[in-house]
Amino acid sequence: MTQGVVQDKVSQALVGALRSAQQRGMLKLEQMPTINLEAPKRPEWGDVSCTVAMSLSASERRPPFEIAQIIVDHIEQRDALFSRAEIARPGFLNLTVKRELWMDVLREIEAQGERYGHSLVGRGRRVLVEYVSANPTGPLHVGHGRGAAVGQALVRLLRATGHDVVSEYYINDAGRQMKLLGLSVLARYREACGQPVSFPEDGYHGGYIRTVAEHVKAEQGVVLLSLPAADAEQRSRDFAYRELLALIRQDLETFGIAFESWFSEASLLSSGAVEQVLSELRARDLLFDQEGAQWFRSSAFGDEKDRVVRKQEGDYTYLASDIAYHRDKLRRGFDLLVDVWGADHHGYIPRMQAVVQAYGYPKERLRVVLVQMVNLLRGGQKVEMSKRSGEFITLREVMDEVGADAAKFFFLMRDSSTHLDFDLELAKQQSQENPVYYVQYVHARIASLRRVAASRGIACPLPSQADLNVLEDPDELALIRKLSAFPVVLQASAVELEPHRMAYYLRELAGMVHPFYNKHRILPPAPDSEAVTAASTEQVAPSARTAEAMTPGLTGARLALMWAVQQVVRNGLNVLGVSAPEQM
Repeated sequence: MTQGVVQDKVSQALVGALRSAQQRGMLKLEQMPTINLEAPKRPEWGDVSCTVAMSLSASERRPPFEIAQIIVDHIEQRDALFSRAEIARPGFLNLTVKRELWMDVLREIEAQGERYGHSLVGRGRRVLVEYVSANPTGPLHVGHGRGAAVGQALVRLLRATGHDVVSEYYINDAGRQMKLLGLSVLARYREACGQPVSFPEDGYHGGYIRTVAEHVKAEQGVVLLSLPAADAEQRSRDFAYRELLALIRQDLETFGIAFESWFSEASLLSSGAVEQVLSELRARDLLFDQEGAQWFRSSAFGDEKDRVVRKQEGDYTYLASDIAYHRDKLRRGFDLLVDVWGADHHGYIPRMQAVVQAYGYPKERLRVVLVQMVNLLRGGQKVEMSKRSGEFITLREVMDEVGADAAKFFFLMRDSSTHLDFDLELAKQQSQENPVYYVQYVHARIASLRRVAASRGIACPLPSQADLNVLEDPDELALIRKLSAFPVVLQASAVELEPHRMAYYLRELAGMVHPFYNKHRILPPAPDSEAVTAASTEQVAPSARTAEAMTPGLTGARLALMWAVQQVVRNGLNVLGVSAPEQM
């Protein structure tokens, strides 16, 4: 587990102490334990806490306090690493790291730059992330937008941890919903041609259907009126499919999302892939006939009951196509399949895990990330949405109003499995109440700070060029400790498939940076003779700061610290697919 430069040194020291104690017969250590480091609940307890002594108590048959004391006694170069090493009952190891070591965090950020926080934990693992996959029967709505933001963030996080990732959109271009699309467009087309129509009961009613029908009429004229009903429906369906899929692609592009692969459900049917996989399952006695239908024996793999794959009428169910699709994914050699689904598909997970197991893979080969509904608000008032009635807010409308960055960050700032309240008015505010503005402003503020410094001829050193030993204030050390946690958060976000962890981290970091900026001077006061612009006033005005004595060394060190903060914020926003502006 990637932990950061300081945490890695602490882990190595503890592992070394355990091995030394084992060699000297103080500990048996049948198996080397995992060293997990955490931040103590109270800062006065130290920088890092470890519970390894308690985890060893049973196997060593000794009190954890005793084991902790043995570990502390066997840490090599303890005085060089720690200013304090204490044991709290029943056996917590609370360690305070020497201040000089924390400065290595800033140097590490400089050395790695855009790759700070990245790791190779997933090296050699091929992952397919399938997300959005909205039916091409209408524009993307805000729920699709949340799934798109989550899926893209997962792709970026997995790549940042060394995985070989392919992103894929599964086009649901077969089945009943496509037939209803064709019937709906054809009805509006006939209506536009002045004919009385009976609109399909379960059809799509949105205004976009009228728009598509008008485009059909503009291209085809009245030709469809003279065609047999089935042919007219087919033409209407094909035209609507092309136009709506193009619209989805455009919206995703505006949202900053591009897929490496677009996979058609219809291709599974036309190629015979669905029939083939059902034959394979039958040959293995995993498909049986009952009551005129064909059933997949999914209960053999933990599903609560068996599932129909072909109805009595001869039509395939959605599950039949999904079996063929996931069989195709597995055949492509991916080590992990990640599906991002709407939360209403929760009950579908066991049957798809059954499919994976039916083909000889562990169910863990498939991981499903559920995305809950978005409650769209405007000034605290709920905006009602209904796709079937056509009264819904599209992702495009949200992007046009608040911007793609704000939309993404709002979608990502909560666990995707929980409901999200998205207030459009809040997302437009330029205030600390707006989470995305609050985080992006850190990056822009530091960029402005460096521009002001340059305009005044003040050097802006990188960490390797500054005397970091002058960074002694507790607020400075707290910021550095937070920066050191970034690799841990990035890897946990990727491994757990939870991008909201990164969004939460960035909000916490911003919540430390802005108060630090308002409390402490970074640049010395401008000379009285210097004309101060509105922009520079924000950067150097001392009214909200303590009367700190600034030296060139302290100025340079704090500028280097701010540079490192800016780099981490940029790296964090990048893995979420959100921009890091230089000006706001």
